[in-house]
Amino acid sequence: MTISIVMATYNGEMYIKEQIDSILHQTVLPDEIIMCDDASQDETYSILLDYQRKHPDIVKVLRNNKNLGYKYTFWRAIQNAVGDTIFLSDQDDIWYADKIKVMQRLFKDHPEIMALST
Repeated sequence: MTISIVMATYNGEMYIKEQIDSILHQTVLPDEIIMCDDASQDETYSILLDYQRKHPDIVKVLRNNKNLGYKYTFWRAIQNAVGDTIFLSDQDDIWYADKIKVMQRLFKDHPEIMALST
């Protein structure tokens, strides 16, 4: 099972690092993290690019040329994901260290499950 995490960002410089770090410190790491910025006016996009430089094997950053709203921004990120399982992540969340592990186990133990929400 390959894991993709997708995130839509917009003017999240105050909390984006904490969320990305919580994803990068999971007990089971994702195969990719796709972050699409919705033309932020603060330093969010620069922060994302810094993570992409530090983790080029896992982090991919996209950017909208103009603000299009969170629905389109999430959709664009999802379209670029290649994992069997896609996690949606808000930019201002902080994940427990075993979130991916627990959800992955639920999918494996209950193949009839099509979606999980936390």
